[in-house]
Amino acid sequence: MSHDKNRPRINFDLTIENLAQAVFIVNRHAKTAPNPKFLYKLKHESLKKLIDEGKAKKIGLHFSENPHNSQQQSDVLVECGRYTFHIPPIRVDFTELPHLGKLDGRVRNPKATLSLNQAKAILQSYTGISESKPPSNNNRNQRTYQKPIFKKLGERYS
Repeated sequence: MSHDKNRPRINFDLTIENLAQAVFIVNRHAKTAPNPKFLYKLKHESLKKLIDEGKAKKIGLHFSENPHNSQQQSDVLVECGRYTFHIPPIRVDFTELPHLGKLDGRVRNPKATLSLNQAKAILQSYTGISESKPPSNNNRNQRTYQKPIFKKLGERYS
């Protein structure tokens, strides 16, 4: 059995509970990550696949906590195992899902015990999505830092 070096090894079954917990961890870290794009993509693609497979379901629409440009906006509430998440709506969601109004801030997801690396590994294994590495700093046309040279007062620069 050969092992792909680029794919993280995971010791977790891809159960609904493990997948939901992994989505929860990735989502929590994405909110404070310096570059959250990949984490949000991983969350969204995982939930989309879970919904397509019938392992998660869209419950309804909530008014968004963080609307863009201060306009009223709605997010889709998705239930997966004991967890709930929000994803951006698609057009049919507005006709097929009930609107649940304002988000109830008292509803909380259960605690999760996975690390971010474990959660990412689970979701990457499930979706097949991998994180592209940022380009290395070996670019020839990238300028290298040069220390400034300070001359004494009255001296000329050459």
